Amino acid sequence: MIRRAALAFAAALAFAAVPAVAQKAPPAPVVEVSLSELPREARETLVLIRKGGPYPYAKDGIVFSNREGALPRQKRGYYHEYTVKTPGERTRGARRIVMGSGGEIYYTDDHYNHFRRIRE
Repeated sequence: MIRRAALAFAAALAFAAVPAVAQKAPPAPVVEVSLSELPREARETLVLIRKGGPYPYAKDGIVFSNREGALPRQKRGYYHEYTVKTPGERTRGARRIVMGSGGEIYYTDDHYNHFRRIRE
Protein backbone atom coordinates (compact mmCIF):
# COMPACT_ATOMS: atom_id res chain seq x y z
CA MET A 1 0.00 0.00 0.00
CA ILE A 2 2.77 2.45 0.90
CA ARG A 3 4.64 1.54 -2.27
CA ARG A 4 1.54 2.24 -4.39
CA ALA A 5 1.07 5.62 -2.68
CA ALA A 6 4.73 6.47 -3.24
CA LEU A 7 4.46 5.60 -6.93
CA ALA A 8 1.30 7.69 -7.28
CA PHE A 9 3.02 10.62 -5.54
CA ALA A 10 6.09 10.30 -7.84
CA ALA A 11 3.85 10.19 -10.90
CA ALA A 12 2.00 13.30 -9.73
CA LEU A 13 5.28 15.16 -9.27
CA ALA A 14 6.53 14.10 -12.69
CA PHE A 15 3.27 15.20 -14.31
CA ALA A 16 3.40 18.57 -12.53
CA ALA A 17 6.94 19.15 -13.81
CA VAL A 18 5.87 18.83 -17.45
CA PRO A 19 5.55 22.35 -18.89
CA ALA A 20 2.24 23.32 -20.39
CA VAL A 21 2.11 23.56 -24.17
CA ALA A 22 2.99 27.10 -25.13
CA GLN A 23 0.10 28.91 -26.75
CA LYS A 24 0.90 31.04 -29.77
CA ALA A 25 0.41 34.68 -28.92
CA PRO A 26 -2.15 36.51 -31.03
CA PRO A 27 -0.62 38.67 -33.77
CA ALA A 28 0.26 42.23 -32.90
CA PRO A 29 -2.30 44.76 -34.13
CA VAL A 30 -1.49 46.31 -37.49
CA VAL A 31 -0.86 50.02 -37.13
CA GLU A 32 -0.73 52.54 -39.94
CA VAL A 33 2.28 54.38 -41.29
CA SER A 34 2.30 57.18 -43.84
CA LEU A 35 4.20 56.74 -47.08
CA SER A 36 6.51 59.61 -46.12
CA GLU A 37 7.53 57.77 -42.92
CA LEU A 38 8.83 54.75 -44.84
CA PRO A 39 12.48 54.33 -45.77
CA ARG A 40 13.43 55.60 -49.24
CA GLU A 41 13.99 52.01 -50.40
CA ALA A 42 10.40 51.08 -49.52
CA ARG A 43 9.06 54.00 -51.54
CA GLU A 44 11.29 52.92 -54.46
CA THR A 45 9.92 49.36 -54.20
CA LEU A 46 6.37 50.72 -54.38
CA VAL A 47 7.24 52.55 -57.60
CA LEU A 48 8.58 49.28 -59.07
CA ILE A 49 5.44 47.41 -57.99
CA ARG A 50 3.19 49.96 -59.66
CA LYS A 51 5.26 49.77 -62.84
CA GLY A 52 5.09 45.96 -62.79
CA GLY A 53 8.86 45.54 -62.37
CA PRO A 54 11.47 44.65 -63.25
CA TYR A 55 12.26 43.46 -59.75
CA PRO A 56 15.77 42.97 -58.40
CA TYR A 57 15.00 39.66 -56.67
CA ALA A 58 13.62 36.49 -58.25
CA LYS A 59 11.17 35.96 -55.37
CA ASP A 60 9.57 39.39 -55.71
CA GLY A 61 5.89 39.05 -56.51
CA ILE A 62 5.49 35.55 -55.05
CA VAL A 63 2.42 34.65 -53.02
CA PHE A 64 2.67 35.63 -49.36
CA SER A 65 0.84 32.92 -47.44
CA ASN A 66 0.34 34.85 -44.17
CA ARG A 67 1.26 31.73 -42.14
CA GLU A 68 1.86 33.90 -39.10
CA GLY A 69 -1.69 35.22 -39.32
CA ALA A 70 -0.50 38.79 -38.80
CA LEU A 71 -2.59 40.16 -41.66
CA PRO A 72 -6.34 39.78 -42.12
CA ARG A 73 -7.20 36.23 -43.18
CA GLN A 74 -7.72 35.86 -46.91
CA LYS A 75 -7.69 33.05 -49.48
CA ARG A 76 -4.31 31.81 -50.71
CA GLY A 77 -3.01 34.05 -53.47
CA TYR A 78 -4.56 37.22 -52.09
CA TYR A 79 -1.25 38.64 -50.82
CA HIS A 80 2.03 39.04 -52.74
CA GLU A 81 5.38 40.06 -51.28
CA TYR A 82 8.21 42.23 -52.55
CA THR A 83 11.69 42.80 -51.18
CA VAL A 84 12.69 46.20 -49.86
CA LYS A 85 16.44 46.59 -50.23
CA THR A 86 18.38 47.04 -47.02
CA PRO A 87 21.56 49.13 -47.42
CA GLY A 88 24.65 47.04 -46.71
CA GLU A 89 22.72 43.75 -46.75
CA ARG A 90 24.04 41.10 -49.16
CA THR A 91 20.87 38.98 -49.02
CA ARG A 92 17.20 39.91 -49.35
CA GLY A 93 17.23 41.06 -45.74
CA ALA A 94 14.15 41.35 -43.55
CA ARG A 95 12.23 44.21 -45.12
CA ARG A 96 9.18 43.51 -47.29
CA ILE A 97 6.13 45.12 -48.79
CA VAL A 98 3.06 42.90 -48.95
CA MET A 99 0.24 43.86 -51.31
CA GLY A 100 -3.32 42.65 -50.99
CA SER A 101 -5.50 42.08 -54.04
CA GLY A 102 -7.91 44.65 -52.60
CA GLY A 103 -5.24 47.37 -52.86
CA GLU A 104 -4.06 47.37 -49.25
CA ILE A 105 -0.31 47.68 -48.76
CA TYR A 106 1.70 46.55 -45.73
CA TYR A 107 5.32 47.09 -44.71
CA THR A 108 7.45 44.94 -42.41
CA ASP A 109 11.04 45.59 -41.44
CA ASP A 110 11.42 42.50 -39.23
CA HIS A 111 10.58 39.65 -41.60
CA TYR A 112 6.83 39.37 -40.95
CA ASN A 113 6.86 39.77 -37.16
CA HIS A 114 5.15 43.17 -37.27
CA PHE A 115 3.30 44.87 -40.09
CA ARG A 116 2.27 48.46 -40.65
CA ARG A 117 -0.43 49.31 -43.16
CA ILE A 118 0.76 52.00 -45.52
CA ARG A 119 -1.45 55.07 -45.63
CA GLU A 120 -0.92 57.02 -48.85
